[in-house]
Amino acid sequence: MALIRDQDRKYLEDEFNKHLKDDVDLVVFISENKDCMYCKETKMLAEEVAQIHPKIHLKVFDFDKDKDAVEKYSVEKYPATIVTRAGVEDGRIVYSGIPSGYEFGSLIEDIKFVSTNEAQVSSKAMEILSKIDKPMKIQVYVTPTCPYCPRAVGVAHKFALLNKNIKGEMIEAQEFYKESEEAGVSAVPHIVINNQVSFVGAQPDEAFAEYLQEAYNNL
Repeated sequence: MALIRDQDRKYLEDEFNKHLKDDVDLVVFISENKDCMYCKETKMLAEEVAQIHPKIHLKVFDFDKDKDAVEKYSVEKYPATIVTRAGVEDGRIVYSGIPSGYEFGSLIEDIKFVSTNEAQVSSKAMEILSKIDKPMKIQVYVTPTCPYCPRAVGVAHKFALLNKNIKGEMIEAQEFYKESEEAGVSAVPHIVINNQVSFVGAQPDEAFAEYLQEAYNNL
């Protein structure tokens, strides 16, 4: 049984025809371990998305066996879905856990952003982003039923697209509940930057960038 309904597939086909410019890779890391709750579904979802448009290319790796790919894409957990320009081995825009529910929309938006290599942020946020010259990691803890989470994920992934020093990671809090507990997640979206600065809620990109700057100043 397909995960994407026929009417949604038609809508996505129209969206991709309208917006996609350059080819995009969907890079999926799964495992055969029984502890991976949604590896099968994550791969299936990516397969169905990739089948919608010829500019979207699917790559699937085994987290336990394909160690070179794990290192190249800087993957730390599975299942993981990475959106990057075709042929570019880059793991800056990543979904740890299945991008389902509201986060499926985030995945679609990322494909469009990466394909056009464009993402709109405020001038204030861009000013801060332009000064980030050291590695930064933004982790956004979400649940599939959270309607506000895609805004936070979208900002983190835009920042990663606009600055190669930034990695934006969506983390599905229920799949990675131990990590979520360690991060003190009690409400979503819960954002952690460099394991130092954290805040809750879908903030405007200017406020989000100020938290990023705070974490950068602590380096």
